[in-house]
Amino acid sequence: MPDPAPYQRIKDTLLERVHSGLWQPGDSIPGEQQLAVDFNCARSTVHRALRELAEEGVLERKRKTGTRVAYPTGRSLALDISLVEDEIKATGASYQYQLLERKLAPLPPTVAAHLNRAPGEEALHLLCLHYADRHPYQLEDRWIDPQTVPEAREEGFDKIGPNPWLLRNVPWTEAEHVISADLATGTVASALGLKEGEPVLIVERRTWNAKGPVTTVRFHHPGRTHRLRSAFAPR
Repeated sequence: MPDPAPYQRIKDTLLERVHSGLWQPGDSIPGEQQLAVDFNCARSTVHRALRELAEEGVLERKRKTGTRVAYPTGRSLALDISLVEDEIKATGASYQYQLLERKLAPLPPTVAAHLNRAPGEEALHLLCLHYADRHPYQLEDRWIDPQTVPEAREEGFDKIGPNPWLLRNVPWTEAEHVISADLATGTVASALGLKEGEPVLIVERRTWNAKGPVTTVRFHHPGRTHRLRSAFAPR
């Protein structure tokens, strides 16, 4: 596969800075001349990267005030990539973490499609349980693509959960959330201390970076007690 064009590499880097939170909505970013120096390239190359990001709604460019990170538009439900530990502690409860399973395993067809891999290829599978005051709060069923994140092979994840580890070590550029409801069965019911058939709330997330798919994960929560909250502002 050929290397991406110089403008595309710049575009990917700037996009990572936005999605990682380094640049927040409303923040001014360096001008074309400074970015050309930073990336050791022609100003026209930077101009193309900024122009495309502006066309995609990531940046907002104005002649007098320069370039800023655009505010999100629309009224879709936007969920942050947050830490369940912070979420639990914000309620006043104590947080505990348990790694239930960690192994390299063949990808099931549905998961393989999410990671853009062939069924049967190996990926890192993690099953983790998060507790609030020692009561099951969230079951995390995660796959990490070792081709995109090879260093994950060396991490045990017994001391730190995969979500904080990924946020600290692997910048992401794009994420997708899908929210659904289901009935607890098998492993999910057992891990969350639910009866078979009790409701569960599921948040499914996929993230990508410039290298490709990073991870796909399903967070299962007891449906009778869990709520989702999202805040947004008009542009």
